[in-house]
This record gives sequence, C-alpha cells and structure tokens, in this order.
Amino acid sequence: MQELLPYTGRAIRVGITGSPGVGKSTTVDALGMFLIERGHMVAVLAVDPSSARSGGSILGDKTRMARLSASDDAYIRPSPSSGTLGGVAAKTREAMLLCEAAGFDVILVETVGIGQSETAVSDMTDFFLALMLPGAGDELQGIKRGLLELADVIAVNKADGDQVERANRAAVEYGTALHILAAGNPNWSPVVLTVSARDNAGLDALWSKVEERYAALRESGTLRQRRAEQSVAWMRELFEQRLLAAFKGGKEVGRRWGEIEKKVRSGEMTPTAAAEKLGHLAGIGEG
Repeated sequence: MQELLPYTGRAIRVGITGSPGVGKSTTVDALGMFLIERGHMVAVLAVDPSSARSGGSILGDKTRMARLSASDDAYIRPSPSSGTLGGVAAKTREAMLLCEAAGFDVILVETVGIGQSETAVSDMTDFFLALMLPGAGDELQGIKRGLLELADVIAVNKADGDQVERANRAAVEYGTALHILAAGNPNWSPVVLTVSARDNAGLDALWSKVEERYAALRESGTLRQRRAEQSVAWMRELFEQRLLAAFKGGKEVGRRWGEIEKKVRSGEMTPTAAAEKLGHLAGIGEG
C-alpha cells in the first residue's frame, strides 16, 4: 500500500447510501454504464450487511448489476460489513486506493443503507449521494437530520411511470427541508434531483452535479485538505483499534476481562466501575 500511494488520489470518490429497497444497486448499475459510455473506468465497492446471528452475508450485488458486472471497464467488489459501523467494510479504504492505483477514475462506494452512521462513508469520499423513495411525507419526518446534513445531493429515485408526480412532490419537500438546514451556511448548498435508474433518466444531471462539486473542491484547494484530514482520521481510527486490541491482549487484562464482563452483565458492577478496574489492571487511569 505504501508503494502504491503515488498512484492513488486521481479518482472521483462518490459515496451512495439509501434505505433498503430504494434501488441503490440498480442506480449504481445504471450510473456505472452511463459513465463507462463516456470513457470512464468505474470501480464499485458494495457493502452487504452481515447477519447478526450467523455472521454471513449474501454478497449478491453483482446479480443486481448485470450490465456493469459484464463490462471490462468496471470492477465490482462486494464485501460483508462484518459488524463494522458506518455502512462500510473494514478494508473499504484500502480497496479504494488499490482501485485508484489500478487506473479506475471513478470509485462508487455503496453502503449497507440508512440505519448506521453515514459519517464513515462521508469521511472517505468527495461526494455523498443519498437516494430516497418517492412520497416523502412521513419518511421526511423520520429521516435523520445527520444524513441530510452530510448529503451533497438527494436524489429521489423511481421517478418513472405513475410515480413521477409523487417523486416531484417529494423532491420539493426535501428541497424545503434542506433550505432550512442550510440557512446561514454559505459553504454547503445541497441540491435535490429526481432520477429513474430503470429508465436511465436524470443521470446526466446527477453526474453534472458530482463533477461540479469535484471541480469546485479541487480548484479551491479544499479537495487536497479534505483528503488529508480523511487520512489522518483513518490513522487515528486504526490506532485506536490496535490500541484496544493490545489492551485486551495484555496478560492481566485478558485474564480478568471475562470475569469483569460477567459482573457487568449480572448487574453486580457498573460499566463505569468496570472500565476503571480494567484501566487499573492495564496500568492506565486511576483504578
């Protein structure tokens, strides 16, 4: 990875999220083919949720991206989330860099969907797209404000057939919500679009917004700064993971961990007291 670093960083990185059933894979398939027809090489890092019971994952994204998976100018890598928070897999960042080094100039990161923290995918991409279903209504009431604040574009999908009017109405409602949230923040101007992955409609307008955002970030120098901050955040995350692993692997802590955890489960010890005890055993904090 260290040797490949000089060959990375040249791709447009796009994160895509949305609730189950919104058509993420279908949209990625349509958008990917749209980009390939315009001379791009597209890598898709798709993350499937892992079962909390068995730990398994279907990894069926390629079956939902029939056209893209058959293209020589596309690479699709489905990965299990395996309990990793943020809707991405543990090695998504490394896979992204490898794809860039291999010459792919557009990286699409498809997350497991709304329900986990979307901050993780936002913190590794240049552009964040949130897909929504037609008919905002109650959905708009329940959607997380955090997601709206992260999104560069909200695209109401399935704007086709008898859903067009509902999709347009939803777009207006989302636009109003974003206008309120963005008030007073000149550096954030998200937009709302309608698309139809089924009919390949609205993809040109969507990609124009991605290119516009990317160009603005690059010309202002913000892109370099943003990616630098993302790399530092990644380093901190990895260090914290290794620090925890080393902590739990300590001889005394490892021996007492199960015992203290059992006391917390039974209500015999508070989590705070347990954490302090473990810290004391590891030689940190005030026992």
